Amino acid sequence: MGLFDSLEGMAGQFLGGEAHQAFEGALSDTPLGNVSGLLGQLQQGGLASAVESWCQGGQLPVDPDQIRAALGDEHVQSLASSLGISTDQVLATLSQHLPAMAAASNS
Repeated sequence: MGLFDSLEGMAGQFLGGEAHQAFEGALSDTPLGNVSGLLGQLQQGGLASAVESWCQGGQLPVDPDQIRAALGDEHVQSLASSLGISTDQVLATLSQHLPAMAAASNS
């Protein structure tokens, strides 16, 4: 593992923590309430195997369209409004950071 790999890993951990905090705050302003509520909605929306994987430290990928379908437009728009970003940005960020957010909320 080279220096750049180490730096990239550290940056990813920092950005993941920052994303987690931002979403945790935004979720408190939505009907989902918190990360657990988000994960519950994703499970009910058809992503139960992915959520289970993430809570166990796995990295099962999901794409933004899967997240949109599982959450529904109302929740996605509510998060986007709370964060002050577009729905596409919300979905892209969630697809990248959900595994780490789930693992952190499960620990």
